[in-house]
Amino acid sequence: MTRRRLENRRPALTFDLEVGGLKYTATVARFPDGTLAEVFLSNGKAGSDSDTSARDSAVVASIALQYGVPLEVLRHALMRDAQGRPSGPLGTALEVASERGSDDA
Repeated sequence: MTRRRLENRRPALTFDLEVGGLKYTATVARFPDGTLAEVFLSNGKAGSDSDTSARDSAVVASIALQYGVPLEVLRHALMRDAQGRPSGPLGTALEVASERGSDDA
């Protein structure tokens, strides 16, 4: 597989979300065709376990997306609650990004 590279300058969408009583900031960017290309996540408690986990999961998701893993595959693989809502910050960020973007997820 070949990694799809991003342009050095690209538009991005930044939004706040809350999961499990913790606040996060997410930024997502897309390839020129509108598909999701990268995700950044951070928590207000820099250096905390929750911040590290959020950042690490976003890096892994970004690499997967750049290698062609469909957004829907990532979303389906992440934990959900009994009502079908995402349980973690990455799942929530991907859900919001798909609702606000042009991915067919």
